[in-house]
Amino acid sequence: MIPKLCPNSPKSKMAPKSLISLSFSSSPLSLPYKLKNPNLSFKNPSQKFTRIICRTDPHSKQQPISETPLSIPTNPSDGIGAAAKTRGELFLEHQQSVNLASIELGVKKKKRKKKSDAVAKLSSAIACCYGCGAPLQTVEVDAPGYVDSETYELKKRHHQLRTILCGRCKLLSHGHMITAVGGNGGYPGGKQFISAEELREKLSHLRHEKVLIVKLVDIVDFNGSFLARIRDLAGANPIILVVTKVDLLPKGTDLNCVGDWVVESTTKKKLNVLSVHLSSSKSLVGIAGVASAIQKEKKGSANVGKSAFINAMLQMMAQKDSLAAAAQKYKPMQSAVPGTTLGPIQIDAFQGGGKLFDTPGVHLHHRQAAVVHSEDLPSLAPQSRLRAQSFPTTSDKRTPSEVESIGLNGLSIFWGGLVRIDVIKVLPQTRLAFYGPKALQIYTVPTLDAEDFYHKELGVLLTPPTGKQRAEEWLGLKTVRQLQLKFEDQKSPACDIAISGLGWIAVDLISKQPEISDSIKTSEELHLTVHVPKPVEIFVRPPMPVGKGGGEWYEFRELTEKEEELRPKWYI
Repeated sequence: MIPKLCPNSPKSKMAPKSLISLSFSSSPLSLPYKLKNPNLSFKNPSQKFTRIICRTDPHSKQQPISETPLSIPTNPSDGIGAAAKTRGELFLEHQQSVNLASIELGVKKKKRKKKSDAVAKLSSAIACCYGCGAPLQTVEVDAPGYVDSETYELKKRHHQLRTILCGRCKLLSHGHMITAVGGNGGYPGGKQFISAEELREKLSHLRHEKVLIVKLVDIVDFNGSFLARIRDLAGANPIILVVTKVDLLPKGTDLNCVGDWVVESTTKKKLNVLSVHLSSSKSLVGIAGVASAIQKEKKGSANVGKSAFINAMLQMMAQKDSLAAAAQKYKPMQSAVPGTTLGPIQIDAFQGGGKLFDTPGVHLHHRQAAVVHSEDLPSLAPQSRLRAQSFPTTSDKRTPSEVESIGLNGLSIFWGGLVRIDVIKVLPQTRLAFYGPKALQIYTVPTLDAEDFYHKELGVLLTPPTGKQRAEEWLGLKTVRQLQLKFEDQKSPACDIAISGLGWIAVDLISKQPEISDSIKTSEELHLTVHVPKPVEIFVRPPMPVGKGGGEWYEFRELTEKEEELRPKWYI
């Protein structure tokens, strides 16, 4: 039987326009499609029709059911006659196949997206301390991330785990020196819970992500804090280079010269640097420019490693951004202890939905902070403007001949207990200017007596290490490097000798007066031997133009049009 409309039915005439009256046989094969087997026989040919009335909404916007013809199974195994599938069953099978196809297609798209992105996402399932980023735990009291179980359960019940500051961070906020990083690049003198390698591993995913890297470099320790293999972490991602602590440079320093010097040094590293910013987290100098550059260039995440800088930037951004103002309430912990931040800390600071991450610092085993006791760390951090400690000194207004008679040949100069310089052969007017922490004093003795003097005064006059007990545990100045230097220009220093994690020593002439400089044979080599703890590194670099004299002798290099185009710009 073929289903037929019954427009002349008495009941259908009484039905409103929104009703459609359909009459069809109850036989499963009563379908409005041409049968492929016309010789089928039907049982009960006189069976009555059943009327079904379906109400439809004329104003409904529902899409019509797909008009794709449904084929009748002709395979005997599918059933024929009364055993054949009904129209409803065929329709359901059709819809299921469409749904399965769409799900399959969606899964493939997701897989393709994941494969192309290859991004390791930060887990939001683990609650972490907002001060250091360490996962919260209630077991080990002395370990990072510890919080008492009662507080943890209370905060968890009210969905406030992100507002918890762990016990270690509370102690750090009160000035306690608590280390947590051990291993190569770790810090002796405290309990160690995580290795430097593990912290580096936490940052390894950055090279695979599409992010904006904000790299912070300490101007006092420019070479030591500039990660040599930064490409291993940053990949091809763009970098905004922020040079911090410029407020510590000697009085009278021309920042225009320093900015150009930094760009020249950075260009040699062949990184994808967008811009260079001279800044100070303490005085907020340059912070507004950095925040503006990040907001302009950000493409999702900005990964930075200095909590003090993060806090200063949030303070500056809070004036215009309500989210940054709110983020100030739970900002990362900052302290003098390297390794304060132990895990990535997410900060919602951008109106556009971008995320800011304060990440663990990359622990460099070649810095002085990696070898001294945790309680001696504050002595390595300059607290005010640097002032050169020079030897020989000219404060008593010696005449040129008197200065020449002093000389440095045959002397050993100790910079605290961390650096020893043996002067083998230098020009008569050579002067060494030490730029670094004021706590480290300068002492000079004849090179022949240097060993005995060091062992006798280590921990007493020569500090750090502080105290005889730490001096007995001290491994000594095992790294020795021979340096051969030259004065290329009488007007400027020969070079800087940078000690990783401490500061630098400028090798200069004691006076620029014509009667002195004219008599100097600048072609002669200077021979020095530098001793430092193992594995602290020694860098020889072009002199940084600091102080009033720096602006006088520094020369800006002439650039070609191509160099000018590719060279990153610097800002204050």
